[in-house]
Amino acid sequence: MGGTRVWLVCNPDSGSNDEVAVEQLCEDFADAGFHVERLVRFPDEDAPSPSQLDDADVDLLAVFTGDGTIHAVVAAASGWSGAVLVLPGGTMNMLSKRQHGDVDAKTILSRLRPGAITCTRPSVIRSRHGVALTGVLAGPGTVWNEVREAMRAKDFVEFLSTTRQAISWSANGPKVRCAEVDGGREEGYAAITVTPQDEGLQAKGYYAESLADYAGQGIALLNRDFRDGPHDDLGMHRRVRLTCPDGEPMGLLLDGEPFDGAAEEEFEMTACDVDLVMTKHG
Repeated sequence: MGGTRVWLVCNPDSGSNDEVAVEQLCEDFADAGFHVERLVRFPDEDAPSPSQLDDADVDLLAVFTGDGTIHAVVAAASGWSGAVLVLPGGTMNMLSKRQHGDVDAKTILSRLRPGAITCTRPSVIRSRHGVALTGVLAGPGTVWNEVREAMRAKDFVEFLSTTRQAISWSANGPKVRCAEVDGGREEGYAAITVTPQDEGLQAKGYYAESLADYAGQGIALLNRDFRDGPHDDLGMHRRVRLTCPDGEPMGLLLDGEPFDGAAEEEFEMTACDVDLVMTKHG
């Protein structure tokens, strides 16, 4: 794709979105040959729709936020004929790392040239709740999202209260299972992750043996970093069905954002329905 007209979405509540960082990013765009015509401050302003972007002749929609806001912006732009550039403006920046590697926004922009931008439509997860770009987390472990919100609000009393509740609920809340998978734990898991990969949806089940383990795993959940926790590899799939053996609604996060889960949820591999800029090669 070509073109240099850019709209930039930022979110003051995301990790890297202070005024100084946004001003520097606009300068980096200019150095790369792109002009930021408008700043969209989400959520005070709505995420742009395809018709808004087309009416303004936008070529590139850049998103400098965390994964949750990226989820909302890409969903709003679904079906648009332009391209979305995901930049690392949050805590984990999982989609940015997938498209560009573990590099900062300035490095990503230095790789771009107007009129010579590479785009892909990576695999994502489709569900009845919408699309997840970076992954799904299901199970009682999702309660740690409330602890994260208390941290963001810098509410120390609420943080302590929700942490105690999260440890207890992680251990005693309704577990989830990955249906049609041999070798999974019969009693289910405190958390199951489903992550889109090029070859399919990767499922992993996370468990713990003590309250201390649940507390430690919860800290990892706060950072959406599950790699070090004890887990079972539940395989690679085109479609994943998760169930709650107790018949209770399961906790559910898509791209880190909470949704009302049912006793059974199904997730399917599909392609993203808007072009995403990619600068990582090899």
